[in-house]
Amino acid sequence: MDVRQFHAVFFEEATEHLASLESLLLSLDLLAPDAEQLNAIFRAAHSVKGGAATFGFADVAELTHALETLLDKLRKQEMLPTREMVDALLAGADVLSSQLAAHRGEGSVEEGAADAARVRIESLVSGGAPSIVTVPASTMSPSPLKRRIIRFRASLEQGVADNLLAELGALGELEIMAEPPAGRGARRKRKGDWVLALTSSAKAPELHELLEFVVQPEDLEITEEQTSETLTADRADPGFGFFDEAPGLQVCDAGFGFFDDAPGLPENDPGYGFFDEEARGPSQSPAVAKVSIPAASSAEPAPTTGAADSARTPAGGNKVVSLGTGESSSIRVSVEKVDQLINLVGELVITQAMLAQTSSQLDPVQNGGLVQGLTHLERNTRDLQEAVMSIRMLPIAFVFSRFPRLVHDLAAKLGKRVELKTVGEGTELDKGVIEKIADPLTHLVRNSLDHGIETPEARRAAGKPETGTITLRAFHQGGSIVIEVIDDGGGLHRDRILAKARSRGMSVEDSMSDQDVWQLIFEPGFSTAEVVSDVSGRGVGMDVVKRNIQSAGGRVELNSVQGQGTRISIRLPLTLAILDGMSIAVGKEMFILPLGFVVESLQPRTDDLHTVRGSAQLIRVRGEHLPVVALSKLFAIPSRRERLEQGIVVILESEGGKVALWVDELVGQHQVVIKSLETNYRKVPYVSGATIMGDGRVALILDVAALVRVASNVAEAA
Repeated sequence: MDVRQFHAVFFEEATEHLASLESLLLSLDLLAPDAEQLNAIFRAAHSVKGGAATFGFADVAELTHALETLLDKLRKQEMLPTREMVDALLAGADVLSSQLAAHRGEGSVEEGAADAARVRIESLVSGGAPSIVTVPASTMSPSPLKRRIIRFRASLEQGVADNLLAELGALGELEIMAEPPAGRGARRKRKGDWVLALTSSAKAPELHELLEFVVQPEDLEITEEQTSETLTADRADPGFGFFDEAPGLQVCDAGFGFFDDAPGLPENDPGYGFFDEEARGPSQSPAVAKVSIPAASSAEPAPTTGAADSARTPAGGNKVVSLGTGESSSIRVSVEKVDQLINLVGELVITQAMLAQTSSQLDPVQNGGLVQGLTHLERNTRDLQEAVMSIRMLPIAFVFSRFPRLVHDLAAKLGKRVELKTVGEGTELDKGVIEKIADPLTHLVRNSLDHGIETPEARRAAGKPETGTITLRAFHQGGSIVIEVIDDGGGLHRDRILAKARSRGMSVEDSMSDQDVWQLIFEPGFSTAEVVSDVSGRGVGMDVVKRNIQSAGGRVELNSVQGQGTRISIRLPLTLAILDGMSIAVGKEMFILPLGFVVESLQPRTDDLHTVRGSAQLIRVRGEHLPVVALSKLFAIPSRRERLEQGIVVILESEGGKVALWVDELVGQHQVVIKSLETNYRKVPYVSGATIMGDGRVALILDVAALVRVASNVAEAA
């Protein structure tokens, strides 16, 4: 069998293991380390090592072996963890991520990095004497010895068989009760039934993980002998092996799936799935669904569920979705297939809308059965659409989980003490939105660390705790998701921002509201940082942050109190595949305005309209003069309204600017399926996409940001 076909899945699984390892290391209590947590960390490293060795990635296996050696001593209580060990293990995990990326053809490993990481870890193993630390017995109590009978049928080369027996023997006392004879020839094979007895403190998932590299899952069974030492063990979980009738033995743990492991689960919890692993921490309940979708354009790894929600996903590679269908079963489906399903459901929604439009013209008395059937179709279509869209919905933890490591490293670099809190990690939003929001959130957190949170000395002088707090919070509000980045740092300095704006030649006044002053930091290149660092001041790149958020159909708000902290709120649509829009008409054409950008609509009065320089028009709305953009002129469409006051003006806001859009009439509010115009045709100015209405007509979705820029040019010309 050519194992190269499994490379993509191995890379994904290995990345998830490294993410779980990182998450567990960051949450490890050094003074009272949890035994189960240390076991979970070891299993994550062991899984990467085993997979790398199987697929021939010797460099990955070699470095992971060094990590595994140190972790093995920690879990056996031969050494106690220290901060230096955690940092060395994290650095080693970073190098492993680089090695995996290099094997995927997505970069290279810095020369000497792997050797440096390995030597650093090996020096800790050889030179680090156990620290004298009093550890509560409840947290470090050793696992009891258990005698397990291992039965499997396999065809193993002599060398593979010897290595397997050596690995098992390293876990405890191994007794070979039955084994097939070795064959003849240069590549001798041992084909047949094996029966082994292992007395060890190793958990059952570790044994499954070790054996399933060389044994097919249906040919493997592990049972636990019922002895006086194991009478109080956890309840047995029926196995589904082919040796289930073993007399006098209690069948306990059954794992199913090639490369299947469930680190951190209770011993009796079976895992199911092809190359599937639920990388969970020791205290978490079994997950029933897992989605792993890497962002192809981001070097920052995307998250998956883990002990502290800190899993990573490789940049590039195959994108897959793993869907739970039972207590512990799952299937992996490529994202391309999910997107195709969503597109088909979108077409179904459009077709259903067309049928509803046509049926509205029929006599409901004479066509009662048809009308009733279409009503059922509408309800079922809506339910199907919601169900399919839920497949694309991922927890915001996929983004939040990257920040514990980022905060850990940057706080150490800046000499600050920072605690990261996350609230609402289970809040779900579309995977497309997640991919767009990851980089802006990273920038905001880095700025809060660098520019927001003060040094311990400054916080102590201000009467604050030496440890600052950054809170990431997500929650649903209406049809949107709100993500907040909150810090209890020094806040924004109004006077400093105004002074910086004046030095840049910007038109500002002391009477400006706080909100208007805060918006200045979103200007390109604006920063109040006294020293430019590689972490950056709060203003550097904030214009890019705002632009990226707006490109995802969202908006950003900022509130700050000097000396108390800053709150940045991001409001985003739940999905980029469906849009809540307002339909407007100009002449015989229909357009869609994204509802999130619509402030209000009104019918203008003659005395509110002003003409400047002969052609440019402004409208006064509650004391504010806004430039008017006529949609009929923009697209050269004959209008049904001769004068401005005969039509409707829709006030739109984007990128801090407003525009008054003149249209013939408002048609209604719709939820529309977005179609890419560039993919199917070409880019059209002032248009971000298209949709199909219920009557079959194509309606263009307007690019509000482009309209605001046109309005700004009109205002400047006036």
